[in-house]
Amino acid sequence: MSEVQTAAQLVEFEGLHNQELLARYNNSLMGVFGTPQRVLVRGTGCTVWDADGKEYLDLLGGIAVNALGHADPFLTGIVSSQLATLGHVSNFFTSPTQIGLAEKLLELAQAPSGSRVFFANSGTEANEAAFKLARRNAGTAQTPRTRIIALEGAFHGRTMGALALTAKQAYREPFEPLPGGVEHLPFGDPDALREAVDDTVAAVVLEPIQGEVGVRPLPPGYLKAAREITREAGALLILDEVQSGAGRTGNWFAFQGEVAGGEQIVPDAVTLAKGLGGGFPIGALITFGDEVSGLLAAGQHGTTFGGNPVATAAALATLHSLEARGLLQHAADVGAWLRGRLASVPGVVEVRGEGLLIGFDLDADFPAGIAPQVVQAALEAGFIINAPGPRTLRLAPPLILTRDQAARFLDALPALITTAAAAAGKDMP
Repeated sequence: MSEVQTAAQLVEFEGLHNQELLARYNNSLMGVFGTPQRVLVRGTGCTVWDADGKEYLDLLGGIAVNALGHADPFLTGIVSSQLATLGHVSNFFTSPTQIGLAEKLLELAQAPSGSRVFFANSGTEANEAAFKLARRNAGTAQTPRTRIIALEGAFHGRTMGALALTAKQAYREPFEPLPGGVEHLPFGDPDALREAVDDTVAAVVLEPIQGEVGVRPLPPGYLKAAREITREAGALLILDEVQSGAGRTGNWFAFQGEVAGGEQIVPDAVTLAKGLGGGFPIGALITFGDEVSGLLAAGQHGTTFGGNPVATAAALATLHSLEARGLLQHAADVGAWLRGRLASVPGVVEVRGEGLLIGFDLDADFPAGIAPQVVQAALEAGFIINAPGPRTLRLAPPLILTRDQAARFLDALPALITTAAAAAGKDMP
């Protein structure tokens, strides 16, 4: 066993190619994801390679997860060192990395005294904790708070509480009845929010930038209005920053950036995951102030693996690197440049986002399924992107992406769109 150098050798996968491995995948894994596009075997920086040796520029970053790219030496060293020292202790105990990460997140969130952090293992688990936090804002016997407000287009996860907050009916319907009391309001309509929120509402749960519908930021002024409306009604304002947090938008949190319209928004709670661990699974719920932090008491929530020494060490290493290497400003600068260039590509009609969380739409004259066709053409050309909608493409690359790397994709994109349109039997509009 001491001679084994890689996990692939443990399962005797070395030398096998995509088709062989995908056949084994289909015979052994549950089909909830369908058949993967490729079998990826290694990566460095913004580049990955598949089992056939083909190289790809990763412009999706594991869906906004790999903030530092692949095989970052500092992150790899910290994780390896921590695992060699202390891997898991359960939450009967704590560790310096758990305490240090909680303190760092409270600092970055500019959270007031009395704020606290709960660690989970994923975004959906962080949102489950937020759902339970909302339930604890229960009101009084005379006026119980039984309602939770979310928005149309929202995606908060696939476990039952998070799924109740998620709007997409195709995700919800197979598992109904879901936890009750959740209502979905029209996206970005402060008047609808004002009309809906009263003293029967426990919480309003919002993504500052909706990711799964194609990177859709809340309109200017909406967050400020939501803060005022929830405060007046005594409801919690919970922000889901699972995809938009941890520097992705050029700020530590999207609620600190352009989507807040320059306003100083102080939420009651924020959830994080994805980029927080730089590729290592971790999620977090941050509660703001004594009153909100006291809503979940001892024994009312928990997790075996949440906040373990290795996950919190990975997150500390990620945040340290983002800060020390100036990657938030880098993400803001490269993202602004990339969005500006995308807007001039023939066939692209709208570009949205902040930092390196970017969505763009293709002309409505294309067939409805054009975006997945572009994803396939891009994969064949050596680029990994994503289609969250029939005409919408999403980019969420590592925050180390360079302009030269982005330019390679921009130079290729017109031909990719042309190829996709031809495959769909349609000329460029």
